Amino acid sequence: MEESMSRPRKTSGTVYPRKDSAFWWISYRNREGRRVQESTGTTDRQEAERFLRQRLDARDDGMLPTILASKNLTFGDWADWFLENRSKPPFRSENTHIQNLNAVRILKPTFSNTLLLDITSEAIEDYLRRRLSEGRRCRTKLGVQHRGRVKPSTVHQEFRVLRRMLNVAIKQKRLTSNPCAAVEFPASVSRTTRKPHHMTASEQERIEMVAPNYLKHAVVIISEMGLRPYKELMPMKKSQVDLENLLVHIPDSKTPSGVGDMPMTESARQAFKARIDETPGSDYLFPALRKGGKKPYVGSLKKVWRSTLHRAGVSYFSLYELRHTFASRLSAGGVSDHFVTQMLRQGDSEVFKRYSQAKLNMMREALARLDRQANQHQSISVTSRPN
Repeated sequence: MEESMSRPRKTSGTVYPRKDSAFWWISYRNREGRRVQESTGTTDRQEAERFLRQRLDARDDGMLPTILASKNLTFGDWADWFLENRSKPPFRSENTHIQNLNAVRILKPTFSNTLLLDITSEAIEDYLRRRLSEGRRCRTKLGVQHRGRVKPSTVHQEFRVLRRMLNVAIKQKRLTSNPCAAVEFPASVSRTTRKPHHMTASEQERIEMVAPNYLKHAVVIISEMGLRPYKELMPMKKSQVDLENLLVHIPDSKTPSGVGDMPMTESARQAFKARIDETPGSDYLFPALRKGGKKPYVGSLKKVWRSTLHRAGVSYFSLYELRHTFASRLSAGGVSDHFVTQMLRQGDSEVFKRYSQAKLNMMREALARLDRQANQHQSISVTSRPN
């Protein structure tokens, strides 16, 4: 019997261009032997070849049907998934989630029905230019009115949200590349964004001289340790403070990176001890000033902070910017930028959760190098008030 000479099935694929598309396309066979053709969503040949290899690997692993089922995913569907699964706490803070909701609300009319694979850098740039030319919508008693143009910083925030959404799509293997990477923002954001203020030593002395005790202690702690005022310091309980070992435990923060133990300086220790001594009968370091409030601790310092700066003769800057002061003093003391980021607890969450004694000792050494005169040579500059 003559042996069959049938041609062996081709298990690899090809990358090819199409006249009706700006992207590279790929062709390959699935596990059943049927030919599959699809767009890679990229104009880069190497990215397209990498996309093909991922498809072939998914085919061999039996995951191809699941992946192909998502290729008809629209931006609107992906935005809904993102808001539900990657925008809410604990992935992001509640305030960040609200910002994401507002940005998606503006992005959806343009991209909602567009396939995720079909969103191009050109389409994003067209969107940005159109948004920058639009009027700013303000709700008044007379209805919605247009007052001036949208600020570049507002549009840039929408662009940042879009970029993050597409980065998550890459991690979830819905995209091979982010079209935002090829987009150059068509306006200057630095001119519309106020630079953070770095408090000088003399400014701090004037502020502490006229501030009520609880605010004075908060200023010392934030500028010495870089704690987040409203998420970490104000809700802090006395049980979280270990004066003997000079440690503060932070069980909840803006991001997972912020959770853990933080060493304190001697100045911070004195401020913590003063708070404990001045608030007998309360579990909190900063108990609510009035009974019957929504929170058992101080929820806002905005009014007293503004009035204190006015009495001290210091131009307004937000209390949160004391974290910038903490960072600049560490840098002036010779601490590396990488470790300053870790001291601010903005580094990789998995790395930062591994708090060893060696890590704490390194943090103590960094705190010991704080240069409290770092910004003294700078003149007190007038800064614009935040919106």
